[in-house]
Amino acid sequence: MIAAVAYPVVAFTGLGTKATAHATEHKTKLLTKALPAETSYLYAPDGRTVLTMFYEEYRQYTKIEDMSPNIQQAIVAAEDSRFYQHKGVDPKGVARAFVANARSSGVSQGASTLTMQYVRMALRDSATTPKEVQEATQQTSLRKIKEMRLALDLEKELSKEDILERYLNSAYFGHRAYGIYAASEIFFSKTPKDLSPVEAATLAGLVKSPSEYDPASSDQKDATGRRNYVLDRMAQLGYLSPDAVAAAKAEPIRLKLTNPPNDCAAIPEKFNSWGFACDYLKNWWSSQPAFGENRLERMDKLRRGGYRIVLSLDPKIQQAAENNVGAKDATGSPFANGIVVSEPGTGRVKAMAVNRTYSLDLSDNPLSSNPEAGPKVKASYPNTVAPLLGGGDLPGYQAGSTFKMFPMLAALNAGLPLSTSFNAPYRYQSKVFDGWAPTNASGAMTGQQTMWSGFGKSVNTYFVWLEEQIGSEAGIRLAEQLGLRWRTDVDRDQASPAKAKKWGAFTLGVSDATPLEMANAYAAVAADGRYCEAIPVQAIYNRDGTPATYATAGGITREVAKPRCRQVVSADAARAATDAARCPTGDTPAKGGCGGWSTADSVRGTVGRPVAGKTGTTDSTRSAWFVGYTPELAAASFISDPDNPFNAVGDGQSQVPIAAVAETLRDALKGKPTREFTPPSDAIVG
Repeated sequence: MIAAVAYPVVAFTGLGTKATAHATEHKTKLLTKALPAETSYLYAPDGRTVLTMFYEEYRQYTKIEDMSPNIQQAIVAAEDSRFYQHKGVDPKGVARAFVANARSSGVSQGASTLTMQYVRMALRDSATTPKEVQEATQQTSLRKIKEMRLALDLEKELSKEDILERYLNSAYFGHRAYGIYAASEIFFSKTPKDLSPVEAATLAGLVKSPSEYDPASSDQKDATGRRNYVLDRMAQLGYLSPDAVAAAKAEPIRLKLTNPPNDCAAIPEKFNSWGFACDYLKNWWSSQPAFGENRLERMDKLRRGGYRIVLSLDPKIQQAAENNVGAKDATGSPFANGIVVSEPGTGRVKAMAVNRTYSLDLSDNPLSSNPEAGPKVKASYPNTVAPLLGGGDLPGYQAGSTFKMFPMLAALNAGLPLSTSFNAPYRYQSKVFDGWAPTNASGAMTGQQTMWSGFGKSVNTYFVWLEEQIGSEAGIRLAEQLGLRWRTDVDRDQASPAKAKKWGAFTLGVSDATPLEMANAYAAVAADGRYCEAIPVQAIYNRDGTPATYATAGGITREVAKPRCRQVVSADAARAATDAARCPTGDTPAKGGCGGWSTADSVRGTVGRPVAGKTGTTDSTRSAWFVGYTPELAAASFISDPDNPFNAVGDGQSQVPIAAVAETLRDALKGKPTREFTPPSDAIVG
């Protein structure tokens, strides 16, 4: 018995080399700072409504003053009745375990104090390699000795209350409940502050064996027996009176189970369409160096870092977007009609909606009609989690004549005036693009055109000629500066330095783009040429409540959620492009004439305020687009079959994205003061 009591001291003496002492001291310092993994919360823009959570271990760190004394007393009674007497290692417990284990010729008792248990959990939770996890949890004498040494040192650094707080936030209670906050919520749908003695004893009893004493199982016999044992121990320690224990033991275990949501598919049904914005948030997060060196590290931070994330969506604008895409095509349509709304000057995404249900359940989806997809591939309707609106790996959809904005903006920025005139024929034989001979959509476009009329009528031959004046690469590089990315092999090849100078068809929108990219690119024009990276958040807070930050290349600390903007073209060039872009919508430009008709002349009447934009269709109208903007908002809408690009939407549906954008801008800005576009200078008018 004396040898067993002396065992820790002897063991520590054997380990007491200078190197070991230094390593232990280092570990102790790490443990004083180590915090367990914590759930990240995603909030609606009000900062209060929880949309979903991200976690591997469901846990919310709780201060000990926010825990009921009942749970503090119950865990001490259940796991370490001499917690307040020992210094981290309990010699009596070691002796008792030594004798018990010797008699059983095995390990029947572990002699681990609460402090030692916390050390083991903290080492496990802070491990960065599988080897460190194994060393923290393996059943060996060496591990136990290290735990004892660290427990003794830790109690010199932390108070008993600190250790108990950390223990209760680290312990596993079963049912994905890590820490007392999660356990209280999952089993009783309440906070730790409100736990009764019966509830506290039930939870404290789980730590020893969460599966064996699970009160949510059909048979609560073992759970009740364990609870009653903890209640008896609480009485023996003077925490409860015998009468209180008798009354408590007479009560059945009454559970009120809660299943906490996890990830985007768990967003409540009334916010279902917000799932696409949530999915975009995850993709955006995985690209942010502020959260790690690579995608895996960043997603691990999201699920373990305890962040508070506030989405940038505006509920009013989101509802308008949902109403106006849902009214055009039902969720059961093979044609996806989606819309993204961006805020000029910040890049914050204000709405993301598509006529699909955000769901992982594809069992009722029909098979894809695309022969290239294979005979057993499910289509993306009515349910999908595919990033149809952008922000993921999908290339998007051919954007048609909405791309004419890029060469026009590049020409204006290079000094060509809005009045740049060309007698555009029905067919134009290019002298630059290897004899390519594009045509216009109709003979009515033939004749003298300026940027106003060429853009308003979408005259192909005018824009191919204009592209020749500045070089096709100028428009391509400008599109890249405005956030476009080439995701197909064909687009990457055509946009390469070797071929960009000959990619004349770029201005006709033969490349794929996403609504997210197009809304944000046009938002830069609305913001006087100032491009802001697309961002799905209003705010991001660390677990301690401070804003999440990152260091720029220049060493400046910036908040991750703050807009990241840069001037891409001159303000005058952007204002001139806007003046021309008022022509397609039926609006009146400040400085020029639109030539009598336009491709979307109903938009101005629907929106009811100054508005600019551009239509876009592809060959055989396989997809149709409209991108529109006011000084406050920019919106891009498309209609296409994402499962089968050969399934043409047809001319009859080309008005769908026009109406979706116009009606969404109208509804989003209802009741807001009317703002005018700033006119371009006389110099750029020409």
